[in-house]
Amino acid sequence: MLDRLRNLLRPPERKASRTARLIALESGGRARWTPRDYAALTREGYMRNAIVHRAVRLTAESIGALNFLLYDGAAERDGHPLLDLLARPNPRQDGNSFLEAVASHLMLAGNAYIEAVGLDGQEGAAVRELYALRPDRMKVVPGPDGWPQGFDYTVGGTTVRFDQSAALPPILHLTLFNPLDDYYGLSPLEAAAVAVDTHNAAARWNKALLDNAARPSGALVYGGGEGALLTEAQFERLKTELAVQYEGASNAGRPMVLEGGLDWKAMSLTPKDMDFMEAKHAAAREIALAFGVPPMLLAIPGDNTYANYQEANRAYWRQTVLPLGARIGAALAQWLAPAFGGGLRLAVDIDKVDALGADRAALWERVTRAPFLTVNEKRTAVGYGAVQGGDSF
Repeated sequence: MLDRLRNLLRPPERKASRTARLIALESGGRARWTPRDYAALTREGYMRNAIVHRAVRLTAESIGALNFLLYDGAAERDGHPLLDLLARPNPRQDGNSFLEAVASHLMLAGNAYIEAVGLDGQEGAAVRELYALRPDRMKVVPGPDGWPQGFDYTVGGTTVRFDQSAALPPILHLTLFNPLDDYYGLSPLEAAAVAVDTHNAAARWNKALLDNAARPSGALVYGGGEGALLTEAQFERLKTELAVQYEGASNAGRPMVLEGGLDWKAMSLTPKDMDFMEAKHAAAREIALAFGVPPMLLAIPGDNTYANYQEANRAYWRQTVLPLGARIGAALAQWLAPAFGGGLRLAVDIDKVDALGADRAALWERVTRAPFLTVNEKRTAVGYGAVQGGDSF
C-alpha cells in the first residue's frame, strides 16, 4: 500500500534529452474551428478575410443602392412619409447607409434588429426615426406562448427592455432561416466558417513561410553515433547561430554550413506538394457560394471572361440582391404599415438597376412586338400603371 502511495505522489517524469526539441513529431490531432459566436466569426471572417469582407460589402452596398416603390393597394404612391422615413431614417445615417447596415448584420449574424423611435422618444404610431442595432447586444425574451414578448439590449452594463406588446412593436427582428433555432437566424458566415478557417490558415501559413525565407520547416539531426548527445555549449552555440544568421527574410538564400555530424531533414511539404494555391482557391469559392456571390465577381481565378462576367453579374442580382432586398422591403412595410395607415407594401424598382438593363431592354422589345396586346396590357407587363384610353388596340 505504501509503495502504491509513493508511486501516486511521485512527480511526473520528464524527457532527459535536451536536444529532443530540435525534432518535433506531431500527429494530425483535431481540427480547431472558430467558435460559433458573432464576435469570433466577425473577427475571423469579415475583419481578417478579404473574400468575406468583399462578399459582404458587395451585397450590402448593392442593397443600399436599391430604390423602393411604395404601393397602397394597387396604386403607386410617389410621395409618402414612409418613403421620406426610409430616405432619412435617423440623423446619423442616410437611407443607403441604413440599408447597408441591416444587410450586413443579416449576412454576418443571420439576425438584424431595427428600432422604431416615435415623437420625443415615445414608442407608438408616430414613427420618426429608425436605427439598426447591433445583433450581438440583443437577446430575445420568450413569452409564455413561445413567441418573443420582448428584447433586451445590453451595452456598457446597462440593459434596456423593449416590450413587443404595443400596436406597433418597437423592434423589427429580421432573420435568415435556421432549422435548429426558433428565435435566431443562421448566417451565411456561420455556414462558411470551415472554409473561412481554412482560407485564413492558408494565408497565415504562407505569411509564416515568407518570414522563414520561403523555406519549409525542418530539423537539424545530430548523427554522432548511437546514444551520442551534444554538449551544453554545443547546443547553445547551435541555437545562437541559427537565430542570428539564418532566421528572417533578410537572411534568405544564405547557405547553411553544417559540421560535426549535423544533417538537415525537411519536415513539411512544399507549397507545390500541398497544391497550396488550389486549396486556397477552393476555400474561397466555398465562401463565395455561401454568400451567393459568383466567384468571378470576387476576382477568384476561374472562368473569368467578359461574357461570363456579365452573366454572373445578372445572376447575382437576380438570385441574391433582389430577393434579399425584396425581403427587407416587405418586412419594413408590414411592420410600419399600421403607423402610416393602409395596406402599404414596398417593392424594389427594378427599372433603376443598371445590371439588369439588358434584360429590361429585351422585355420591352418583346412587348412592343406583341400586336395582340393593348397599351395597358403592355404597360402592365413592364410594370407600369394603366392610362386612359389604353384598353383599345
